[in-house]
Amino acid sequence: MAFTRKQLGIPYALFLLIFVVLPLLVVLYYAFTNGSGQFTFENFAQFFTNGKALGTLLYSFVIALITTGLCLLIAYPTAYFLAKGRIPHGAAWLLIIVLPMWINFTLRLTAMKEILSFLEGNLAYHPFLNTIIGMTYDFLPFMVLPLYNTMEKMDHQLIDAARDLGASDAVVIRRVMIPLSMPGIVSGVTMVFLPAMTNYVVLDMMYNSTYIMGSLIGSYFSAYNWHDGSMISTVLLLLIGLLSWISKKAGADTEEGGAIL
Repeated sequence: MAFTRKQLGIPYALFLLIFVVLPLLVVLYYAFTNGSGQFTFENFAQFFTNGKALGTLLYSFVIALITTGLCLLIAYPTAYFLAKGRIPHGAAWLLIIVLPMWINFTLRLTAMKEILSFLEGNLAYHPFLNTIIGMTYDFLPFMVLPLYNTMEKMDHQLIDAARDLGASDAVVIRRVMIPLSMPGIVSGVTMVFLPAMTNYVVLDMMYNSTYIMGSLIGSYFSAYNWHDGSMISTVLLLLIGLLSWISKKAGADTEEGGAIL
């Protein structure tokens, strides 16, 4: 018996319905209702008028922004040299970089914690710096891998042609390499930014007592405050959706400019 494409897609559609759509609807229900089950925007009004909550959102955004920027700054040249450089066994080096992803998250952070403790003596002296280091160390492979996959397919002759036409290295990077690698950049930023905004385990292990959005959500759900926890989850969902749309829009515009060049 031959199955059509629609029939083969039924299991995937059911998986999305049960494990993605339905949980999201539950979150939205609690976000827009009060303890009596009545529809309200009061949850959001309290959040956006609460200075501590907005401070937590800003602090989380700063941590995620710095972490994503550092990951991109380190991963971009690394992925390029592994994909296009004359480095023997580039795929093997990529495996070494990605290999920590196969190890338990807590074990990786424990190892980094021991290294930083040896260098600093007391992690409590530099909680913000240690948090950024821990976040960057943990999420760097998620930035390297999509960039490597994109750059491996990049046509190096376009870069050589730009240099033959007199373009400087800075112009080549800005007008040729970045537009061609924009899909990998967008994918990497998306994979790093949201976890960095919500991953409070790194803060706990690096002795950073400041709340971020993940720890705030966790505290609400631990107190069985489903409405406020769901509300903050919805705010994060909307924020990440907006940032993803902006990134893709900017990527599309940059690719059009590269195509014109």
